[in-house]
Amino acid sequence: MPKTSKLKKKVTKAKSKTIKKTKPKLASKPKEINKGPVKISKVYIPKDTEKYMCEKHKVFFRMKLQEWKKELVKANNEALYNGSMDDNSISADIVDQASSYTDKNVEMKAINRQIKLISEIDKALLRIKDDTYGYCLDTAEPIGLKRLMARPVAKYTIAAQEKHEKNEKVHADE
Repeated sequence: MPKTSKLKKKVTKAKSKTIKKTKPKLASKPKEINKGPVKISKVYIPKDTEKYMCEKHKVFFRMKLQEWKKELVKANNEALYNGSMDDNSISADIVDQASSYTDKNVEMKAINRQIKLISEIDKALLRIKDDTYGYCLDTAEPIGLKRLMARPVAKYTIAAQEKHEKNEKVHADE
């Protein structure tokens, strides 16, 4: 009889140890569950009174950037499709040919600019994912909601952007 009572004591001690080990794990899980995707209304506008680059701000700018990218891709596809339709109208007049060539050249430059902008949008979306969106790449200072609303792909504060532009002019002159 005494042997069984010792075994029971060992079993109860083992159970209490496992319960203690699982309690910290259970305490951390509710925090993870609470971090669901943040939903915002379509008319939501980020405010200065909210914490800078909170989840609502990130969701807002992610949606804005994705919508902008979708519009650019659609416009590029339409321009490329419509541009290829004009190839059939080859004129014998040299002036008409030159005019058509110039129009296509301007259109292709615009498409190339839009492709570069799509690349910038993709980089901005990656910065949102990395939690670096909204902060200057040079100084790590907040860029500001007004600037981001005007230019969602902004990477620098206004002061840092001016510095970069001055450096570009200096190097372009050389």
